[in-house]
Amino acid sequence: MTQPISRNAETRDLRNFEAETENIYLSAVIISKRANQIAEKQKEELRNRLEPFVNDTDNLEEIQENREQIEISLMYERMPKPTLMATQEFAEGKTYWRQPDANTGK
Repeated sequence: MTQPISRNAETRDLRNFEAETENIYLSAVIISKRANQIAEKQKEELRNRLEPFVNDTDNLEEIQENREQIEISLMYERMPKPTLMATQEFAEGKTYWRQPDANTGK
């Protein structure tokens, strides 16, 4: 069962992250790459949700739309940071990763 992700940083036992990969640095790279994927997905979602608000003219309706735009932006700001989300996924064993064969250079 997925635990809710706290928006605050938590102290974690690094040995738990090292257990799956047998290398804490590899675990950090995996979490970092997953965090980048999450961040890109969030940026794309935000961009798509704010696209209807792009307007070249200033008028009274735009002021009303800006409130909606601000609410959407604030919702994304309140979300847990991608690094925290990726760390939680990794800790719960939900992150798929693979290491290319070092001997073939792939």
